[in-house]
Amino acid sequence: METFYYEVVSIDGDYANLKRTDIESDDLKLVARALLPPETDTGTGLKYEFLQYSII
Repeated sequence: METFYYEVVSIDGDYANLKRTDIESDDLKLVARALLPPETDTGTGLKYEFLQYSII
């Protein structure tokens, strides 16, 4: 399994826009907030590994 790193750029209702921080990319990934840790807020750093997000 690969590991990806993201930063929460914005939160819009039940969804969050994530930007990859481990590679150079301007693309945003739309993710349901139910899949993210409850403490997630704008600017939070996240690690995606083994199909799960965790705060870093």
